[in-house]
Amino acid sequence: MRAEHLGLLVQASQPALSPDGTLLAFSVTRPDVDANTYRSQIWLVPTDASRPARPVTEGTRRDANPTWSPDGSLLAFTSHRGAKESATTVHVLPIAAPGEVVTIATAPGGASELAWSPDGRWLAYAGDALDARYDIDEVAKQPPRRITRFFSRLDSVGWTHDRPCHLWVVRADGSAPPRDLTVGEFAFSSPTWLADSSGVVGSGSAHETWDLDRARDLYVVSLDASRRRLTPTDGVYHSPSVSPDGTQVAFLGVTNPALGAQNTRVGVIDIDGGAPSWVETGLDRTFAPYPYQQAPVWTADALVVSYEDRGDTRVARVALDGSGTTTLTGRQRCVTGYSLAAGRLAVAVTTFDRPAEVALVGPDGDQRMLTNLSEEFVGQARPRDAVRLVAASTGGAEVDTWVLVPPGVDGDDDAARVPVLLNVHGGPFTQYGNKFFDEAHMQAAAGYLVVMSNPRGSSGRDTAWGQAILGPKHPHQAGQGWGSVDAEDVRAALDAALGRFACADATRVGMIGGSYGGYMATWLASHTKRFAAICSERAVNNMFTEEFTSDASTDFISETGVSHLEDPAELARMSPISYVRDITTPLLII
Repeated sequence: MRAEHLGLLVQASQPALSPDGTLLAFSVTRPDVDANTYRSQIWLVPTDASRPARPVTEGTRRDANPTWSPDGSLLAFTSHRGAKESATTVHVLPIAAPGEVVTIATAPGGASELAWSPDGRWLAYAGDALDARYDIDEVAKQPPRRITRFFSRLDSVGWTHDRPCHLWVVRADGSAPPRDLTVGEFAFSSPTWLADSSGVVGSGSAHETWDLDRARDLYVVSLDASRRRLTPTDGVYHSPSVSPDGTQVAFLGVTNPALGAQNTRVGVIDIDGGAPSWVETGLDRTFAPYPYQQAPVWTADALVVSYEDRGDTRVARVALDGSGTTTLTGRQRCVTGYSLAAGRLAVAVTTFDRPAEVALVGPDGDQRMLTNLSEEFVGQARPRDAVRLVAASTGGAEVDTWVLVPPGVDGDDDAARVPVLLNVHGGPFTQYGNKFFDEAHMQAAAGYLVVMSNPRGSSGRDTAWGQAILGPKHPHQAGQGWGSVDAEDVRAALDAALGRFACADATRVGMIGGSYGGYMATWLASHTKRFAAICSERAVNNMFTEEFTSDASTDFISETGVSHLEDPAELARMSPISYVRDITTPLLII
């Protein structure tokens, strides 16, 4: 894969089955290299594969979020077809009969998470409520901001305190403008409709100390904008889904907002409130795959959810009576989205050597592919599959590792002598795995043997694995801190790759990583001399300033366990910048 192939890279996402299960709508995204942006459009394909998949929107902007009306006659979606490219427009497309696309809303602050009311009269969505200053295009002429909260800005977005995400509703026929149901400073997201269409359930932080305790609740919000809190403000409750009979709400969540890496669980609460109950899955994994988390889907006696598992993202059926979990999709792949209707399960699914396509999943977990959108890209870029290893690290840890051999190179040829590039992912509570990763394929095509792994602190494993590198002074769950067993695991993965592939030149080993991976790159630059060169991208190099000047201000303590005020020495001990005098390896910081 080379740079000229990027324009051919096509990926499917956001599968949405029609209520009768006969049609699958999905979003298709491709780069527009000349414009330096992405374009997306909505496609349809019959689930019986009687006709090829076809686009139903123009795709000159960013068409996304396909959402079926309850009777399956209409398809709502978002786009950017207004006078301002920054604004999101909401549209309805007739499917059952000929007709024109109707624009029913323009959302200056964006619109996502579309949800159609059961009676078919309303659409709900999440979108930012913009302060009046955003009516002034010239930033220098906008009035000054008074900041009273943490989490007031976000990298790549800018200021957020004066544009909180709210829940909106709009009539499905577009006969009235959208209405903001959650007016005020607090942020809400993830609307799901009540069974009688009288309002929605959403997730939000609407208590005075939200920016200090980081708790999130579930709220019932009526169409008259009154709201009622469901959960006890003692955890992080999100991704709600109302049961078909309207008596319960399923959700995803964790019980301690102050604790860093932890596996997200599946829960249920009565629509009238009370104590949340956690559905016993028998599986110690996170049910909020990053970045593909999705609200549970109700069936008669179970919830359908997705989870991470040692490099895979899989879909499972979790019995409501606590009798266990049945995994519905296969291994060596990542499901990036799923939809369930009329007893059928559709997925967007990717493998290490193939961008995401859409498929139907059979009762035995077998996949029947419905698209082959990436055929041209795969034919020209020729991405290769990775070799999977399990590296032995300290304490008996087994580190899942993926190695990509350069095209045209025999991995067992000791005369090839190719350079090696070690990649470390961000997070750290995320995972590398069995999904298409364009950077790795570009690096392999440039001649590197590429090594990737999921060291301790990553997701996709049990709770102890994810929490192994929390700070040693953490008041809730002490770990060994960043730069400890995680660094040992990264080096173990590298050693395993060097031992397995005779083509690898151990004298020419480089390293690259971003965010937490950038931390590890700078950390190893100061703690070992084995690398020929290192690139550290968007790194956490100084934990002291990360804790009080970054866009994650006051949240980083959930990883380290101490604040910059309580124990600056502990943050300095874990900070790569403290060891800058020990760095002699050529180091590029981006």
